[in-house]
Parts: sequence; structure tokens; C-alpha cells
Amino acid sequence: MTRVDVRRSRAWFGAAGRSGMIYRSWMRNQGFGAEVFDGRPVIGIASTWSELAPCNAHLNRVAEAVKRGVWQAGGFPLEFPVMATGETLIRPTAMLYRNLLAMQAEELIRANPLDGVVLLSGCDKTTPGLLMGAASVDLPAVMVTGGPMLNGRFRGQDVGSGTHVWRFEEELKAGRMTQDEVFEAEGCMARSNGHCMTMGTASTMACVAEALGMQLPGSATWPAVDMRRFEVAQQAGRRIVAMVEEDLRPSAVLTRAAFENAIRANAAIGGSTNAIIHLLAIAGRLGVELTLDDFDELARPVPTVVDLMPSGRFLMEDFCYAGGLPVVLRDLDEAGLLDGGALTVTGRSIGANVAGAECWNREVIRPMAEPLQPAGSGTAVLRGNLAPGGAVVKQSAASPELLRHTGRAVVFDTPEQYHEVCDDPDLDIAADDVIVIRGAGPRGYPGMPEVANVPIPAKLLRAGVTDMVRVCDGRMSGTGYGTVVLHVTPESAAGGPLAFVRTGDTVTLDVPARTLTLDVGDDELERRRSAWKPPAPVHGTGYGWLYTQHVLQADHGADFDFLVGSRGAAVPRESH
Repeated sequence: MTRVDVRRSRAWFGAAGRSGMIYRSWMRNQGFGAEVFDGRPVIGIASTWSELAPCNAHLNRVAEAVKRGVWQAGGFPLEFPVMATGETLIRPTAMLYRNLLAMQAEELIRANPLDGVVLLSGCDKTTPGLLMGAASVDLPAVMVTGGPMLNGRFRGQDVGSGTHVWRFEEELKAGRMTQDEVFEAEGCMARSNGHCMTMGTASTMACVAEALGMQLPGSATWPAVDMRRFEVAQQAGRRIVAMVEEDLRPSAVLTRAAFENAIRANAAIGGSTNAIIHLLAIAGRLGVELTLDDFDELARPVPTVVDLMPSGRFLMEDFCYAGGLPVVLRDLDEAGLLDGGALTVTGRSIGANVAGAECWNREVIRPMAEPLQPAGSGTAVLRGNLAPGGAVVKQSAASPELLRHTGRAVVFDTPEQYHEVCDDPDLDIAADDVIVIRGAGPRGYPGMPEVANVPIPAKLLRAGVTDMVRVCDGRMSGTGYGTVVLHVTPESAAGGPLAFVRTGDTVTLDVPARTLTLDVGDDELERRRSAWKPPAPVHGTGYGWLYTQHVLQADHGADFDFLVGSRGAAVPRESH
């Protein structure tokens, strides 16, 4: 039996009788000739294109480039839509729908006559969502991310998407910027197609996909409107046809070594804390053993070498033209911090892929010996009686003087409750207090939104305060900054200790010791626990109800409990 005979798509297009006639004839109403059903690989192009997801609004053009590559290599490309979860517009948070995207992608890939799939993503949740779905089906797959926007420019200075939103908000609240100036600035910040051009979660996850080996070398950083973005998409179309012939599947690429490489790469680029949740979820789909503590232990020996906002000065265009992620991976490999033998979608090892990478700007990509931040200054995992399941803090985005801090807790049950009073000049809060925001976890909000880096109270901003310790069971945008403790687990809505903190309690953050402590005795905590009642569910029906009933906590990737593990790509039962 030849390889053509065992392709999944032959169960549809190679079928005899009525069934085959139905499958082929209805496809022919799109103008496809009979020759496309000759046994060539059928390649799905899963696209999160949507005008409601601005970061993904150009993916229809990227899909056309992928199709060219598939046709060139002798395949049959078929584009199909999957849910777009753009963080910029969707409410209450795109994270609420990441698992729905993953479920939809998985079922569409499995249910249709596909031999391989190209995954087109843009905004930050679409990349992990597609990887999760593809991992669960385990058909040959390659990712093509949509690329970052061009660098923002405002009054002669670089402006970073997301990062400068928070800065402009602070300037506006402090009276140092007018609303008209803000309107002018926002038009200068997002000036082309693409996702955030800071090292936010979208850029982070594009780089993570490349470090995992699921994206072609160098393809994470080309700007969305650069012709080389479309060139690499065409290459991916050619490559997926070869991957079908080689039977190269995600399970062969997404190994423990690949995840270790991704964690170290994330530390080196100063990547988003959100990568932790997404990598845990992807690993869970494959049965790869990965824990929250791995992110601290594996990242500790890695310095931050990429000088990008929000931790540094430059933007993604600068990173791309300096040599992009291959330079970082090569430097990590030469330093003994990368498993260079890990397989990638090229069919070669990641070490072989990046061996010839050259750096063209050592200001943007620092040498390992002269890093932006020293080893051990990446994302830290904290534990203690306030976060028995763990919490994280991005050290490179924090104020060094606040990494060891004890202060009075000022507690808010929801982010909205804080926003109602944060501009009040009479708010009882001081610079050395600790802002505690709860009700923002996976179940509590629901969806675990990017709300943890709440703005500094207006009266303190006007007094010159630029940072405070904030503690939350929610997430923070990868474009954000500040001394913010995130992903406190278990979340308050699940009865975690965060639910029992009261204004006036003392909270101690000690990042070097990796601890987050509520200075309240065990007996008192138990009394508070006994008196606590869980909040009423936000949703009683529909998808929101399903989410809150089945979502796992942040330390397990916030996936659905019933989606953990791979279900394979068995051909569904005949329907005719």
C-alpha cells in the first residue's frame, strides 16, 4: 500500500459510490477540477481572520500566500475559519474563549478531510488556542503567526502598543497630558496591520511557537506588512505538504525538550507571564509533564538579552532587523542553555536551524555576557500561605526596590470596585500599601482577564508615585509593567486564601525568597474560611456556565478538565 492510499482525505475524496460522489461534487461547485481528488495531500488552513480581531484582520492575505505554497508543492489547500479571540475588543476577556477556540479547531480538523493543517494566528490567545487544538488531533501541523505592527512613532519617539497605553493613561490622570494629545498619540501607536509590536503576549507567543519548533525559523518577528511575512507563509505552505509525506506530527515536535527550550527562550526575550498559562495548557494536551515550578527553575540561569518594551527600549521591528529569535536561540545553544537536538517542523533540529544566525545589532539583542537583565531576573514563581498553588511576578518589569516589600493590604473584591474609587482624592491609600484585587481568576470573573496591573491611584500619581505592589488572581497584559503579583492560585472564587484577606492585614512580598505571605495566623485564617461564602456564579447557562464548571486553575493552564490529553485524528464515522 502506498502512502497516498493511507491518507485521511482518501476516506472522503477516494470513496466509491454515493458517498464519494457527494464529497467530490459539492467541492466542485467552488470550481475545483477533478484532478484535485487524485490523492494529493489535502491541507487545511485554519484562520482566525476577523475584522473584530484587529491583530488578525490581514490573515486572509497571509492565507493566500500559504495556498500558493501548498499548490506549488502539489497539495490541495482549503481555508476554513476558526474563532478569532482578539484581546482588544472582546469582552469580558479573550481568555474566556481560548478554550472554545481550541475545541473548535480540534473538532474541525478532525471532522474534515484533512491530511495536515497550517495554523494562522495573530492576537495572543489565538496562537495557543490553535496549538492546543492541533496537539489534541495530532495531524501534521505548522504555525504561521501574523506578525507585529510597524513601530509606533509619536512626536519623534518610539511608541509601543499596550505599553504606552498604560503610560499615556498615567500621564492623563496626572494632568501632564491632554485628551486631545491622547487621541493624537493613539493614532500613532497602531499604524499598520499586525499584533502588538512590544514584547507583549502576542509577540511572546509567536516567539514561543518558534522556540517550540512549531514555526519556521525566523518567522516570528517579520512585521505583518513586510513582504517577507508572506514569503515565509508561502514556505510554510510548501513545508506542510512535505510534513504530510514525512508523517511529522506535533507529538514528535512538542516534547519535554521543546517546552524547556520555550521556557528559556521566553526568559531571554523578557516575554510575557501569560506564556506560562498557555505552555502549561499545550503540554497538558500532549501529556508532557510540565509544572509551574519548571518556569522558575529553568529560567533562573537565563539572562534577559532582548532590549524590548515593556522591559527595555526597542520594539519588534528592531528585534527582527537585529536577527530575530534565531540569534537568541543560537546564543542560548552556545551557552549550553538550549537543547539543540530538539526536532522542529523543518525536519531538522532547532540547533541546526539557528547555527548560522547572525546578529546585526547588539544593542537590541545583547550578548549573553552583557545582558539587559542578569540571570535570575526573569519571571519568578512565588509560594506561601497567600498563594499555596503558586503565583508569578515578572521581575524585569518590576521596580527593584519593591521586590522585597511589606505593606498594609487595601482590598477590592473586583477590579471594577477599584476603578470606581481609584481617582478619589480622599481614597485611604498610601504609596507603601499593597493593592489586592480579587474576583479576577478563571472562575471568578470568569476568564481571568488582564486586569492585575491596575493604575496607581490618581492622588499618588500626582504626588510622583510610579509603582506600587499589586496582588491579583488575574493576569496582566504582556505589554504591561509594574510590581504586580499575578495568577494567585487558588483564586478567590475557588476559596483560595486571597478570598480571606482584609483591608489592614499585612502582606509581605519577598521575590528573592520566592514567597508571598499574608501575616495572619492559621487559626484566624480558618475562622475567616469558615465564614466565607463563594460568590454567586456570573453565568447560570451557556458557554460561561460550562467554562466556570470545568476550567482548571492557572497552575494547570486554565484548560478545561475534559480537554486535557490528546484524542487523535481517527476518521469520523461515515455519514452517507
